[in-house]
Amino acid sequence: MGKLGRMWKAVKGACRSSRRDEDEERFKKLLQSREKVAKLHFFIQDALGGSNATVWEVARSQITSTSATSFGQVRVLDDLITADPDRSSDKLGRAQGVITFSGLEESALTMSLNFYFTSGKYSGSSLCIMGRNPISSKNRELPVVGGTGVFRMARGYSISNTYSYDAATNYGVLEYTVYVAYVDEL
Repeated sequence: MGKLGRMWKAVKGACRSSRRDEDEERFKKLLQSREKVAKLHFFIQDALGGSNATVWEVARSQITSTSATSFGQVRVLDDLITADPDRSSDKLGRAQGVITFSGLEESALTMSLNFYFTSGKYSGSSLCIMGRNPISSKNRELPVVGGTGVFRMARGYSISNTYSYDAATNYGVLEYTVYVAYVDEL
């Protein structure tokens, strides 16, 4: 390696080290920050079919088509989050993620969802929920495992239920109430 190569490597290493030091200091400050708590209530517009579907199957197992619970089916989604059950109510963001039909004997999903907020005081922030969703239960609890932006280092839980479902149009509205704690960056 020539002189220029060694100089570039040294500069690059110093920049990386400086960035790591800044990130580490910021993380330490976050851990010492006060915590805030929020309760969020919103609706997810779940278009399972039709020309404007927001949920799509991307994989299935060999037994999915014969399974009473659709075991092994994997879907991705990009659903609209609204303030009220009506799909034309205020748009708050998108629910994006992966759902897997993972119950052999009971209809249950394993979910990894990001609620990405595009308006209001949480605009640009996201919450991540992950866990088992027994879809035949009325109220389903899933943990909040993290977040970004305002919700950095979030933790908590969500309660969801099926607000409505129209079998003719294959369109559902899901209601979510999320209880979340997150650090207050000063």
